[in-house]
Amino acid sequence: MPDALAPLQNRHLEALERRYAEVLGALGYDGVLIYSGHPALHFGDDQHASFCSYGHFQHWTGQAGLTHSWLLVRPGQRTTCFVHAPDDFWHLPPSLPDEGWTEYLEVISGRFETPPAVKASRLAVIGDIDDDTARALGAERNPPALLIALDEGRVCKSEYEIACLSEANRMALRGHQAAKQAFLAGESELDIQLAYLKASRQRESDVPYGNIIGLGAHGAVLHYQHYANEAPVSRHSLLVDAGHRFRGYCADITRSWPGPDAAPTFAALITRMHDIKQQLVAALAPGVEFVALHERMHHLLGELLVESELVSASAEAALESGITRAFCPHGLGHLLGVQVHDVAGRMSREGTPLPPPPEHQALRLTRELEAGMAVTIEPGLYFIPMLLGPLEAGPAGSAVNWPLVERLMPHGGIRIEDNVAIATNSVRNLTLEHE
Repeated sequence: MPDALAPLQNRHLEALERRYAEVLGALGYDGVLIYSGHPALHFGDDQHASFCSYGHFQHWTGQAGLTHSWLLVRPGQRTTCFVHAPDDFWHLPPSLPDEGWTEYLEVISGRFETPPAVKASRLAVIGDIDDDTARALGAERNPPALLIALDEGRVCKSEYEIACLSEANRMALRGHQAAKQAFLAGESELDIQLAYLKASRQRESDVPYGNIIGLGAHGAVLHYQHYANEAPVSRHSLLVDAGHRFRGYCADITRSWPGPDAAPTFAALITRMHDIKQQLVAALAPGVEFVALHERMHHLLGELLVESELVSASAEAALESGITRAFCPHGLGHLLGVQVHDVAGRMSREGTPLPPPPEHQALRLTRELEAGMAVTIEPGLYFIPMLLGPLEAGPAGSAVNWPLVERLMPHGGIRIEDNVAIATNSVRNLTLEHE
């Protein structure tokens, strides 16, 4: 069956070849060999950990599961992919998908536990390789200037990449809807997770990150990592942060829902958090400083805390005194691509570090927005005891309605996260277009 995305993928690969030729030429390299990587053994065991191939390898192929494979890029020559596909009666060798890259690139299948021989006067090799391998190749291992330049080439997405991100969002949302229905039916976190995986057509080792399925107070643990297998006694809330990977590209969507035992105030807070998310998405545009947008999220959160009578001070006072940070300790969002937290979010275009402000250390994106970027927008509001305890003990705590906080504590928290592509004169919400 013909690949409908092949024309877009071919243009994506043509642009990659031009970009690599420019970068390699500027840095004086004849070529670069990109290693997909290999799974690591658990210490003292013969079982391997979960594996995901190197981002720059995926940038060309979209293959997240190819191990021991190599991509050779040399300006003026056809790019070659060496696919590790040995005869093996223990495992099924990989089969190539019916996608445009398999025709565009020269593909050579065989055994490649060791890298292919490459003729080049100055070669770079990048990925998870050791010094001995690099020396055997006569190559420079992970040269920083090259990595910075190649990372920058992934910041702005091609039309093909946006199409892949869109499809990943479509599939992820099928899982979110199934998770919601399982929650309303009274299922456990484990059963909600299984419903998500079934509806989104994934096995657990394929998801782009560990799904977060948090019932009640578990929604206040930002990266909650367990799946309780007993149905909850009460159903205050559900937070699902879960994605999908399509041709290497990751969806990263979060939704929060009130349950039948939710306080009316909590359900109203979820509605208002959707509104805040929409305001922040509407503010995205080339030239916008993401740090300023993150600070705007905190201002809007301050207004919500006052509006909902959680805080008696002004929104400005809630922001300046650190109250909003106690209710939302994470950043507004991050770059999105073949990595969930895609590269170069804290670097300038020239490769200069752009650290986050001291009061917002968790912020993963600190640069000015550009056309072609894909980002997440994920405002949150949580009831986290270890953050609210010090707030209550401090001078700003007198402005907080602690009896209301106590009533909302069993609900955990709220996070609403969409994936958005930024164009020159518009933004495209890849999540809402499928919801």
